[in-house]
Amino acid sequence: MSENGRSGVRLPMVLSRLVWLLFVVNLGLAIWTTRSGGWEIDGVVRADGLTAVMWVAVAFFSGIVHSFSRRYMAADERVDRFFGLVFALTLVVMVVTVADHVALFVLAWLSMGLIMADLIGHLRGWPEAHAAGRLARRYFLAGSGLLAAGLAVLALATGETAISEILASVDALSTETTTVAAGLVLGAAMIQSALVPFHGWLLSSMTAPTPASAMMHAGFVNAGGVLLSRLAPVFAGDAAIMLVIVVAGASSALIAQAWMLVKPSAKGRLGCSTVAQMGFMILQCGLGFFAAAVTHLIVHGFYKAYMFLSVGSRVEKVPPKTTKSGAGSTAIRLAVGVVAAIAAGVLFASLTGKSLTGPGTGVFLTAIVVLSALRGTRSVLDQTALSPLARAVGIPLALLPTIAVYAGIYNGISAMMAGLPMIHPHLEMTPIHWLVLGLFVLGHVALEAGWHRESGRLYVALLNSSQPDPATVPTRDK
Repeated sequence: MSENGRSGVRLPMVLSRLVWLLFVVNLGLAIWTTRSGGWEIDGVVRADGLTAVMWVAVAFFSGIVHSFSRRYMAADERVDRFFGLVFALTLVVMVVTVADHVALFVLAWLSMGLIMADLIGHLRGWPEAHAAGRLARRYFLAGSGLLAAGLAVLALATGETAISEILASVDALSTETTTVAAGLVLGAAMIQSALVPFHGWLLSSMTAPTPASAMMHAGFVNAGGVLLSRLAPVFAGDAAIMLVIVVAGASSALIAQAWMLVKPSAKGRLGCSTVAQMGFMILQCGLGFFAAAVTHLIVHGFYKAYMFLSVGSRVEKVPPKTTKSGAGSTAIRLAVGVVAAIAAGVLFASLTGKSLTGPGTGVFLTAIVVLSALRGTRSVLDQTALSPLARAVGIPLALLPTIAVYAGIYNGISAMMAGLPMIHPHLEMTPIHWLVLGLFVLGHVALEAGWHRESGRLYVALLNSSQPDPATVPTRDK
């Protein structure tokens, strides 16, 4: 074996072991940070509950990607560079979550985007990959510019350069200053999390190596939610700004879910799924449930990392269906799913202390849990290999413990983030909240009814609006 070959084996192994060691160290730091209340280097870095949660999650996801990539990328001639970039991305994301100085935060945010763009365009001999990396780089530079401008507005208005000091002084700022800064930071978060209309870079990034896609979808895009959670006082004190965040997140969630229905490729559906899930995450921030958003990004990260790293095994032979369920059978299945989903919502509300009848936005969050549970029951009810009795019994046995675990994770993360400023604002439902919630219910009904298949015009519109940049689509004719 050549010297280059030995190096290509050695560096991935070293970095893989190093990142798992980092995970163990971060786990210990998270326990210590939780017990001690945090630590800081005055004006430079500041570690708190959010830092502890994100460091553990980032190192864990990175460890999975490193371990998977050792075999997947073994034959790649630029394998050392790939592993170096993934490891560097891990460290930079950790810096983002701990940085307290404005300049350090912006520099880490910019570096994070540039590294990710390089990973997207990793295959240098593939013009489409180069185009995808170039497109992503433009988006990330724009997002970093918006973030830098937003933080500069806050720094100049408060006379502080430490983010913690800026947040402590936000209440003294004028409404105009806060609104401008919040709009700029929200734009940066939307670009990072690929929300509509800034989704183009994500849907055009399918040329990235699968491990890079896993790192991107499981961790990188979640930084938008982390940003809003870190800067919560800038948003949470203004109900109108929070409502704008709700609309931005809900719009992306609804549109991207519709796109998923018409995407023919597994990776394409996963990309649209990520846009939808990031919309949910931003929506939760807008509802005032920043801890729920962090919980969502971690749970989604586990799911999406698994889905991307196992995407090759999702090709299967499916025989055509020759029988249809009768109206009575369909009604029974629907009734079972509705009852189980409502029970899941009640369980979630009970375990997390969310009111089912009060004016607070906890009603919205619980309703989203019910709709998500209802969609989950559908997959179980469609398992024709199981008897109707097994499906009916299996739904609560699978669903309710899952909801209980999710509520437990949410409560744990809420406790760790309790010391952050304005992380638990009290917001009330407004007519716009009820309208947005109604659209979610309507969207679920449309999905169940298959409206997208019945209208050729709607199908084509959804397919066209979810297309990636043409320069990033591989073609045979050159």
